[in-house]
This record gives sequence, structure tokens and C-alpha cells, in this order.
Amino acid sequence: MCDLETYFETIFQCQEPKNLYEPILYTLMQPGKRLRPQLVHLAAEMFDGTGEDADLVASAYEMLHNFTLIHDDIMDKAEIRRGRPTVHKKWGTNVAILSGDALVVTALLQIHKLACNPEIVLSVAKLFAQVSMETCKGQQYDLDFETAENVTIDQYLRMIQMKTATMFAGCLKSGGLIANADADSLQALYDLGIHLGIAFQLADDLLDVYADTEIFGKAIGSDIKDNKKTFVYLKAMELSDKKQAHQLQTLFSTTTMDETAKFQEVKTIFDAVNVKQATEEKISLYIDKCFEDIERIHVDETKKSPVKSLIQQLKNRSK
Repeated sequence: MCDLETYFETIFQCQEPKNLYEPILYTLMQPGKRLRPQLVHLAAEMFDGTGEDADLVASAYEMLHNFTLIHDDIMDKAEIRRGRPTVHKKWGTNVAILSGDALVVTALLQIHKLACNPEIVLSVAKLFAQVSMETCKGQQYDLDFETAENVTIDQYLRMIQMKTATMFAGCLKSGGLIANADADSLQALYDLGIHLGIAFQLADDLLDVYADTEIFGKAIGSDIKDNKKTFVYLKAMELSDKKQAHQLQTLFSTTTMDETAKFQEVKTIFDAVNVKQATEEKISLYIDKCFEDIERIHVDETKKSPVKSLIQQLKNRSK
């Protein structure tokens, strides 16, 4: 995999107008997991795909991911991202919107640089567009849930499939496409991405309550502060008795309560209904599905090892 930071600098550094491109580079150069580029490369490498094409697709999906972060931060009114001021906080909302738009267009241009068969380029571009659309749908559902009185677990899982998991699926399937994977393997890669993405988001929900702050690298409890109806909350509501459920509903309808006190009261109920174990069991269920998906990929077992290792790492992650 190429050095993404260097590649991003070659595209965006010294471009004009400065106020359009500087926020883009600011976003892309922030420390992150670079998980989506990894998925592209792992899938391509299973089928002996070329590094240059994989680099282009990997950069496109990393740009798409960061585009969503810029716009999500505007909608969430978030002031901090990865320990630094968000783009809209630093440059203003108008600049953030434009920079996000320019970033996603540049992402699509990376796909058009692919040197593989034109039909494959078209397939990768079409998939990229579909992933982008699904992500927007998921974000809208997420916004709708903030004011919805009742959200079911099934609705929530569908939302995170759109908002988070579809991009994982797109990365894996695109890696397979540029490496000429067979149709059955491409479907298995896509399914793997869906199941892995859901597990990843459920782990995020859990870490926001139960992470070790020193390892996690950021403050916990933001979902509780913002009254987000995450899987942890929805599962706790399902497991609670009437009194506990009423307490949770009351706590998740206030915006004036002291944040520390609110977190402790919510966590006390979460602990009482053992929601941590219930969430871990749900994560394990999706991880098991991931390993089932891998078995459907038509390559030698040795070529599956890096993907299996990554899944295991994500299952046990603490940040």
C-alpha cells in the first residue's frame, strides 16, 4: 500500500483556492485507522491485484470516508475530531460544505484513473456511487432517529448497515473487482464487509460507554450526552423493567443535566441489565458471520490469513 499521506499531498497541496483545499488536506492528514484502504488492499491481494490500481481505489474510499466526517461534524455541531478542531469549527460551515463536496468529487476522479478493463472501471465507479448513496440514506435515518419516539433494534441495524457497513462492503468488493475475482467471491467479499461493518459500529457503540479512556484516546460518553439511540441504549431498553426503562427514557430526553451525573446514572442502569455482555454477544454473532463469508471466497487458505487477522483485531479492539 502506498503512503497515503504523501499521495494526498501531491493532489491537494498548493492548490488554489487555498480555502477550498487546505481544509481537505487538514482532514486527510489527521491520524486515523485507515481501515477502509486496508480492506481494499486485502481483497485485491487475495486475487493478486496490482498495487497501483488498489492504491487508487483505496485513496478514493478514504476520501469518501473523510467527506462523510466533514459533513457529519456539521450536522452534529461537533467541535472536535480526532483531538483537533473540526473543519467547520476552524474554517466555517460554508467552507466545510464546499471542501467536503470537492473531496468526494476528487475521490471519484481517482477511480477514473484505473488502468484495468473499462468495464471493470465502470463497475467500480457504479459501486462507489451506490455506496455513496447508501451512506447518505443511512445518515438521514440517523438524523431521523434523534427525534423519533420509538426506534427498534432492527431499524438501528439497518441504519448502521447503510451508514457504515456499506462502505466496508464497497471497499472489499472493489478490491476484488480490480483483481478479477469471480462472481461468487465478489458477493462473499460484499457480505463480509456488511457483517464486519455492523460489528465495527456495535463495538464503537460499546466503547463509547465502556472503553478505557487512556487507551481509547478520547472522552467516552458522547452518545449518552447527545441522547443518541445506539444499540447499547436500545438493547438496554429491551432488557430493562418498566422502572429502568422509564429512567432511561427520561435521561435520554434531557439536555440540561450535568454530563458526568447523567453518564453515571445511565451506566448504572446499563450495568444492572448487563447490556455490555448482550452487546458483546451481538458483536460475536456478526464476527462469526464474517468467518463464514471468508469460507465462500475462492482462494487458497493462506491468502485468507491477513483478512482473518484483521477481523480478529477488530473483534478485540479497545479503541
